[in-house]
Amino acid sequence: MKHDKRMMAQVPGKNAEVDRTVLARLTALKAKSVKELKADWQTLFGGAAPNNSRAFLELRIGHRIQELAYGGPDRDTRRMLDLLADEIEGIGRGKNQIVDPRNPVVGTRLVREWNGTEHTVTVMNDGFEWQGRRFRSLSAVAREITGTRWNGYRFFGLREREGA
Repeated sequence: MKHDKRMMAQVPGKNAEVDRTVLARLTALKAKSVKELKADWQTLFGGAAPNNSRAFLELRIGHRIQELAYGGPDRDTRRMLDLLADEIEGIGRGKNQIVDPRNPVVGTRLVREWNGTEHTVTVMNDGFEWQGRRFRSLSAVAREITGTRWNGYRFFGLREREGA
């Protein structure tokens, strides 16, 4: 499912009238019956509600109200969601692969001592940097440091050991 890119976002806190309207609509959800929530669902999503769970309906309708008022996910988040959806559906996109979730946030510095020398690796958008050189994987960095094949995540302590 692709996301609607036409939504124009308001910034929360910039328009008091929009904020009051959104808050009033969110508050009103608590007082509505499940039947009324399902009618709201039909209006906001253009289809029948998937279930009768009051908590589910309130949560999703509340999210949709805010999404319509303030805008949906940013471009990068939409791209990631689209890639995940394609992956689940078995649609390959070649080089547009999803970033490994084990990777720390870009800019993180990983420090590891090996044979009495401290090694610092910086996480980049497209890989890792060590001693001014770029590497596509942590395993490649670990191999440069040790001279042997290592799982990079294990070498830098980002993966638990078996049985630990």
